[in-house]
Amino acid sequence: MAGLLTACQDKPAAPAARAAPEVGVVTVTAQDAPLQLELPGRLSASQRAEIRPQVGGLVQRRLFTEGGRVTAGQPLYQLDAASFEAERARSAAALQKTEAQQAAARVKAARDAELLKVDAISRQAADDSSAALRSAEADVTVAKAALDAAMVQLKRARIEAPISGRIEVSTVTPGALVTANQVQALTTIQQLDPMHVDIVQSSAELLSLRRQLNGQTTSRQVQLVLEDGSVHPQPATLQFSGVTVDPGTGSVTLRAVVPNPQGTLLPGMVVQARLFAGVDREVLLVPQQGVSRTATGDATALVVGEGNKVERRRLTLSRAVGNQWLVTSGLKAGDRLIVEGLQRARVDQVVMPVVAGSKPAVKSGGKPAAGAAGGPGASAASSATKGSSAAATAAR
Repeated sequence: MAGLLTACQDKPAAPAARAAPEVGVVTVTAQDAPLQLELPGRLSASQRAEIRPQVGGLVQRRLFTEGGRVTAGQPLYQLDAASFEAERARSAAALQKTEAQQAAARVKAARDAELLKVDAISRQAADDSSAALRSAEADVTVAKAALDAAMVQLKRARIEAPISGRIEVSTVTPGALVTANQVQALTTIQQLDPMHVDIVQSSAELLSLRRQLNGQTTSRQVQLVLEDGSVHPQPATLQFSGVTVDPGTGSVTLRAVVPNPQGTLLPGMVVQARLFAGVDREVLLVPQQGVSRTATGDATALVVGEGNKVERRRLTLSRAVGNQWLVTSGLKAGDRLIVEGLQRARVDQVVMPVVAGSKPAVKSGGKPAAGAAGGPGASAASSATKGSSAAATAAR
């Protein structure tokens, strides 16, 4: 009996059946997806004016604070206006002289007209007086025009802001000599509220977008993502789309206008513009972690098929929608896509599908999870071991 018991104890236990590995799956469903494009754009001021003098002279004073805000009509520079004031005074004196000559000619023409009625003078003399009056009136008009021109030149000696906005650094200081219509600008004013967003889109993307829309009403709202990843609180509004394709780059320029009340946007900044163009109806969106690429770049995915067997599908992807892929072929609604446990799944292997994200009850390899040693099965095995030991002792 003791030998029989010893032989039974030394016999190796039969290997347990290997459990099917668990995999996390998601059920593919048809849903609506926003039709949007994310394109690079560059900000520019809605208005920009380079300040140049229209008359020559010495800069006497700078009348603004560099980097501050100015309003339209605000004085910016004062040039030496002595010569322009002298010209204005000369033109005013010339006007007074011509006005006096006009008054004398008017009196003489009126007197000669009365004398002509009584045949006291010849008609030639009366005609000469009338012509002299008209010449004096023309001289007055010329003198007034000369005075107006002198006033314009005098006014231009004080350079004013043509638009409202933020002014940049001055390139000249008091005492500098400037000339009319010089190449170098004295300073620049830019209107930063609102701002322009110039977006470059390839003609191929534009055609694809129009095909996908297929008559849907497009939105004019554009969301701006800044360089630090934050989103500008105010949406931009699409103003127009270019009607000509650039032959060098094959692109079309879109322009949007965005409010900038806080002045956080600056000209020259690069942003990402999200164009919400519509909605794709009843499309298949799958998590990106469930899609892999082959050595040739083809997109594939593992699906739990009939009998919980793993199948490999070749996919055709359209575009990314957030952290998901839009699938145009290779999957259908109701398919169970494996997104967790891909390293344990093999093609034609039977697996145990669970909802992705749920806590697995059994670890890979069929081993009991932690804490399973205290379960009923473990208690039964312990009791059996204890009984065998007791029997061996009694036999001895």
